[in-house]
Amino acid sequence: MKRSFLAAFAIAFLHGGTVMADQPDITRTLTDIAAGADRHDWDRVRSAFSDEVTADYTSLWGGEPSTVAADDLVASWEAFLPGFDSTHHMVTNHTVASKTELTATAEADFIATHRLGDDLWVLGGHYTYELEKTDARWVVSSLTMTALWETGDRGLVTLASERSASGN
Repeated sequence: MKRSFLAAFAIAFLHGGTVMADQPDITRTLTDIAAGADRHDWDRVRSAFSDEVTADYTSLWGGEPSTVAADDLVASWEAFLPGFDSTHHMVTNHTVASKTELTATAEADFIATHRLGDDLWVLGGHYTYELEKTDARWVVSSLTMTALWETGDRGLVTLASERSASGN
């Protein structure tokens, strides 16, 4: 009985250890997306994605998830986020839910604050990420955002897009 317990403990420890060993690298990748977007460091954002990404924002905007080139996804964010006076995407409670040698699923909670003048749009929710291991690092191949609440004016996204397009 004692040996069975020790064997089970060793297996659980080793499995947990492999998940935990990659946790900082996976968390860094997820942070690069949010912090890079807030700092308009588009190379940093792009480096966190595989070449093709499935993005699911249907809980907020409706429609269907889309699979796009990562360059196009990042360009779409670059087209409107700089139109805000400031943004702050706080992504926290990072959890690696499952992992193999080359793939992982991670989850995180978020609060995204967007400011334009004195107006705010604040969104809160949850992300689920699918990642794959490359030679250099973990990268996101799929993300699903689940909006749980929002406050303020969602219309600020349109105003920020227009502001970005006009160069203001």
